Amino acid sequence: WFMGLILFSIPVVIKTEMEDEKFNIVFFLVGLLIIGVLEYFNLKNPVNQVDTVINVKNSLILAGLGVIGGISMIFPGLSGSMVMLVLGKYETIRSLIDNLTTFKMNIIIQLAIFGIGALIGVVVCAKVLLLSNDDENKSFCIGFRTPPYDDTGLPHILEHSVLCGSRKFPVKEPFVELMKSSLNTFLNAMTFPDKTCYPVASCNDKDFTNLMDVYMDAVLYPNIHTNEKIFLQEGWHYELEKVDGELTYNGVVYNEMKGAFSSPDGILERESLNALFPDTEYGVESGGNPDAIPTLTYDAFTNFHKKYYHPSNSYIIIYGNTNMEEKLAWLDKEYLSAFDAIEIDSKIHVQKPFDKVVEREVEYPVSQAQGTENKTYISYNVALPSNTTVIDSWGLDIVTQVLLEAAGAPLKQALLDEKIGEVINGSYESSILQPVFSINTVNANVSDKERFVNKIEEELNKVIVNKLDKNALKAAINGYEFKLREADYGGMSKGLIY
Repeated sequence: WFMGLILFSIPVVIKTEMEDEKFNIVFFLVGLLIIGVLEYFNLKNPVNQVDTVINVKNSLILAGLGVIGGISMIFPGLSGSMVMLVLGKYETIRSLIDNLTTFKMNIIIQLAIFGIGALIGVVVCAKVLLLSNDDENKSFCIGFRTPPYDDTGLPHILEHSVLCGSRKFPVKEPFVELMKSSLNTFLNAMTFPDKTCYPVASCNDKDFTNLMDVYMDAVLYPNIHTNEKIFLQEGWHYELEKVDGELTYNGVVYNEMKGAFSSPDGILERESLNALFPDTEYGVESGGNPDAIPTLTYDAFTNFHKKYYHPSNSYIIIYGNTNMEEKLAWLDKEYLSAFDAIEIDSKIHVQKPFDKVVEREVEYPVSQAQGTENKTYISYNVALPSNTTVIDSWGLDIVTQVLLEAAGAPLKQALLDEKIGEVINGSYESSILQPVFSINTVNANVSDKERFVNKIEEELNKVIVNKLDKNALKAAINGYEFKLREADYGGMSKGLIY
């Protein structure tokens, strides 16, 4: 039945492909020939049982099959099972899985070798996601996992610096030139606590390809390795305005973060994240602490780029109404084919649970005229498991809306009734490995801390017992659905949000 379905679908596939002027019957026939030859040798040497011998040869074969299977999972439309069938190894892998319940050590070891190979196959390849649709506002993004290891702001400074000239575009500031001359609908770069992303968007296809070219060249071939002045400009440098003047620090990111560290809301957000994940990459400041930025060296800066800005550590997304086949071929020819697949350790670690609740007090600047009364921020934060699914995440986001944002939100109202601070807000942050649920009060006093915590836990326990109001939940779900259907993302296009 399965073979009949496949054979019957071939004319349909050919007809569909023939509608595209670029369909090449030669490639189709070559593909059929390769599969036919492989199947001929598979039939001559059938493998229907598990090879119980563990040696170097069998281990290498299993690891290689795992790598191939892992790679096949990355490419849309390519099935790992189909690839194993073509290679004549489907029965081998299936038999290993079927015999797993025998708990024989040799079976477990062989499956482990295959699994490690599959993991390597997934990790070492550039991941490309294509979202083809009729949206004329095309989007492109290349992102790298960039785990920081200190407070020097390495990922942030690098994000600025790669956009200061590259191999094909050696002008001083190609980013500024694009802002002036491009037809882009979006052009930016962002540093997150664990990744750095370079998104662009345009409705003009030629302009879109040009934007892709500039950004790909910038991230893979920046001039930072031959021009140290870029690091000094974007990161930090000494500055002396007068011969007898004071020696000061200057730099684009340095000055930006001085401003960020003077904002109480920004300080609260960073310190909360650092306190929740002290033993992980989230325990340091990816944007850069002004006190630590001047300790960053040029060698550490360039080595960070060499290590993490590689296609094997990237995720590329193309969205919209464009010729995906053409764009993929262009990406491969111009950039990806020049790199070998390598294994890069950019793992984000999971924070182990604390033995007890952690409390941290941090100061922020206020003027003498303001004083400190009613100027305290209090924040209650909880880290959630790293295996939270998309559905779980949506559900928790909706629950947060009902508790803290909707009209008559019970948790928010309970805190306001207690007169703890003047403003109550909260959030559910799911963009990092371990999602975070936060509740904050603004313009409170240090003495309000115990009441704040007790009231939150009291109200949450009430919700567990009495459940949330069904009408409030339905309203929040409807609002969430409307936002998704209407693509109401605050002025940003769907492609950029995706």
